[in-house]
Amino acid sequence: MAADNKDATTGGSFLIKEVGSAKVMAPELFSDDQKSTFKTGVQFAREQVLSKAEHLEKKDNAMWRDILLKAGELGFLMIDIPEAYGGLGLGKTTSMLVAEAMSVYASWSVTFGAHTGIGTLPITWFGTPAQKQRYLPKLATGEWVACYGLTETGSGSDALGAKTRAVLSPDKKQWVLNGSKQFITNAGFADVFIVFAKVDGEKFTAFIVEKGTPGLSVGPEEHKMGIRGSSTCSLIFEDMKIPAENLLGEIGKGHKIAFNILNLGRLKLGAGMIGGMKHHLANSLAYAQDRKQFDTPIVQFPLMREKLARMAQLTYAVETMTYRTSGCIDDLLVGADKTAKDYDTKVIAAIEELAVESSILKVFGSEAYGTLLDESVQMHGGYGFIEEYPVERAYRDQRVNRIFEGTNEINRMLITGMLLKRTVKGALPLFDFAQALDEELAKKSLPKAKGTDALAEETLATEYLKRLAVYAIKVAAEAYGPELDKRQMILAAIADIVMDVFALDSMISRTRQAAARRALDPARVAMVQSYCMGAQARSYANAQKALASSAKGADLARHLEKISALQFFIPHDPHDLVEAVVTRIESLGGYPVVA
Repeated sequence: MAADNKDATTGGSFLIKEVGSAKVMAPELFSDDQKSTFKTGVQFAREQVLSKAEHLEKKDNAMWRDILLKAGELGFLMIDIPEAYGGLGLGKTTSMLVAEAMSVYASWSVTFGAHTGIGTLPITWFGTPAQKQRYLPKLATGEWVACYGLTETGSGSDALGAKTRAVLSPDKKQWVLNGSKQFITNAGFADVFIVFAKVDGEKFTAFIVEKGTPGLSVGPEEHKMGIRGSSTCSLIFEDMKIPAENLLGEIGKGHKIAFNILNLGRLKLGAGMIGGMKHHLANSLAYAQDRKQFDTPIVQFPLMREKLARMAQLTYAVETMTYRTSGCIDDLLVGADKTAKDYDTKVIAAIEELAVESSILKVFGSEAYGTLLDESVQMHGGYGFIEEYPVERAYRDQRVNRIFEGTNEINRMLITGMLLKRTVKGALPLFDFAQALDEELAKKSLPKAKGTDALAEETLATEYLKRLAVYAIKVAAEAYGPELDKRQMILAAIADIVMDVFALDSMISRTRQAAARRALDPARVAMVQSYCMGAQARSYANAQKALASSAKGADLARHLEKISALQFFIPHDPHDLVEAVVTRIESLGGYPVVA
């Protein structure tokens, strides 16, 4: 992506900048190397993993090890590992592309992501040179497999409430850990465990634990509703002794590791939805073309066509937001020396800068994929409940995505909370924008549509939605001050507006970029217009909900009157929009966008 650091988008700024004010990374801008990597990744995932799914569902851990070794041979496990330690040290966009390529089968996506992301990156970012040298080369090839032990029976969303204890031995040569971890992906066959414990019961700290360590026990495989092929076990530590040098990072600074890894995990989870969404859109189309009712293929029925169009629209949104975000991270690292001692610190800072967007991708992506598969099951009718149809397994598999990497409820609160924190710290001039909005409303000088292309009105609608979000944030902050973090329903309502804004802003920007000097693509335009129609109604209702929770009586009436100027609806014939999208889906056999 042609950009330098001074042009890189800062986190949350999409909420106050004009639509299209920054170039966004998108599949149309991928390099030849990135496209080649993605193509190879898709081929590998389909031929080496998806074809074995029925067997892998029985938890064949030996086969998982073999698949990870093959993935390592092709370089897929080493994208984020520095070259100095046997990796490739590539950018986050390439990393997201590989995550997308691996996501056609959820149990593999989870296994792969736990190893390359939350399992390997704590050592990559926070390990000592000796730790990196010991572990990273073997993790890069798949000789060793990693996992991440954070969750406990009594601490899920409240990660810092962990009860596992670590005590330094009297001779200061060993750490002694006691406690347990729950729901640990890859635990059944992992060699390296990233484990969090409280030193002396107080200081939250990370440690590296190796397979076979005395005092470490791995519980039996959990029998799960979905992602049954992946390994999920508990870990038990009974006077488990590890070398003192296996401390990861600093004592009492484990939260820095946990939270930064979660930011990256949320970003990758967004990418991990895209491949599955495209795959099951194509499967749904094929089924609808083959299945007949009343002597007619059900793909001809308008309500079935509407479902296909909705699937495509959501996929376009998730894909566009994901690569826009990864592109911003890569932009922040342009010119940075990958061999410098502070490079990992810069990577962490770049990902943290886009923490709001990462939480959006986690929530939006997981719920969009859930909607897509729900629609697909409905299209299949009773066959959607039958195991021989891929959608049955996918429907079960996707449900956990709303729980992974912090529940969607937690992430909704984080989206609004992080925007406010950035504002208070001076990193995001949200209140300046709010003040300018007050003047616009008072003077009735709200923006007007610019240009005459097919998305001019949708662009204006998006600018209005940005103002709805900012107005709701301002009123809520004034009403509750530092206590706002306890008003979860307000934070969630505002977060939903913010997500709609990010989706629309991203889709409009990408659709125009892709057109360049040519006419806008009608299928992409239809997806944006359709999404906008829904977002306008949703977001206005969410703004009303947030205001009704922030003010009463005459004050509430005044606020509702003010935002009435921001109520904006652009009507399009839904039938026409659906046909523009589904006709393209039929011609391409699936996802209606060719980058």
